[in-house]
Amino acid sequence: MVKIFVASLLLVAVTSCSKKEVQSVSPVSVVTVPPRVPPRVLDSGTCSYLALGDSYTIGQSVAVADRYPMQTAAMLLADSIKMDVPEIIARTGWTTRNLLNGIFANPPARSTYSFVSLLIGVNNQFQHLPIEWYQDEFKTLLNIAISYAGNNPKRVFVLSVPDYSVTPKAGNLNQAAIAEEIDLYNSINSQIASARGCNYINITAASRQVVNNPSLIALDGLHYSGEEYKKWASLLTEAMEASLP
Repeated sequence: MVKIFVASLLLVAVTSCSKKEVQSVSPVSVVTVPPRVPPRVLDSGTCSYLALGDSYTIGQSVAVADRYPMQTAAMLLADSIKMDVPEIIARTGWTTRNLLNGIFANPPARSTYSFVSLLIGVNNQFQHLPIEWYQDEFKTLLNIAISYAGNNPKRVFVLSVPDYSVTPKAGNLNQAAIAEEIDLYNSINSQIASARGCNYINITAASRQVVNNPSLIALDGLHYSGEEYKKWASLLTEAMEASLP
């Protein structure tokens, strides 16, 4: 059903950020890393969504419709909340610094969004970068996210870093150490998000359940499937709906 909703999403635009009837317009393209264009003011009443992150956000090894930002928008649309197509700035392998550079090199197409999500950190951990770098750069990224949410932290949604130690590709790694470090990263990002008054969504617990369900793992044996991303999208949808007036 989510893929049907995504197909519908690509054929609609919105006139208000509320639960009203959706009107059909011309298709809108999904943007991964948008070209450099002058920022434009948010169309009055449009529900728009900017997703910032890495391979999890861009949906490595899954179809476009299965990416969690796309599934989130589809769920909102199904709940009669008018939605534009999510804008995604994310690439596989990106650290916090890569994401910062990506945003500065190719800024988001809009100046303001109804919702902004941020999920970043796994590649900092994987590359064993100094934890202080993550702390400082995550703060900067969160400030950027808040600015793109119209300086409203209640419209910013931080997702915890998933634990890839339980995936097949991590079988030869020190899984206990990875899990411990992921918890450290999440203690940092949760504290920063809480201090700024942003929403925090714990998806780490769900990511650890894949050890008992191979269908939640993508074919590459490292990333997650659309079924797992659906869990994240459900949590994100609930939080986004709660933030609406």
